Amino acid sequence: EVQLVESGGGLVQPGGSLRLSCEASGFTFSSYAMSWVRQAPGKGLEWVAGINSGDGRTSYADSVKGRFTISRDNPKNTLYLQMNSLKPEDTAVYYCGAKYFSDSLASTESNTANEYDYWGQGTQVTVSS
Repeated sequence: EVQLVESGGGLVQPGGSLRLSCEASGFTFSSYAMSWVRQAPGKGLEWVAGINSGDGRTSYADSVKGRFTISRDNPKNTLYLQMNSLKPEDTAVYYCGAKYFSDSLASTESNTANEYDYWGQGTQVTVSS
């Protein structure tokens, strides 16, 4: 059974940090490009960050650039999102998504869930004082 299970969300004060994890099972994690996508209350999905399967090249939305870091640990089948200097506008449910490309250097910036091969259940991040 294919699973993507996010964890690490919670309540944090503005300026604080959190590290999200996404544990993958049931597929060859190392062969898939991965993304973090979030959905704020009352809004649509917003792509946050992505990483390819080949050389670990990363990309970020302008809204999080310089504050968030995406990384992956292939032996542990786990994707991470280190979030620093959190702002109230970062409050959202955070999802991880997996997408296969024959070109290992490719990645996606899609904010559409059904464009991913696999999708997690999400973890809530709330930034509030």
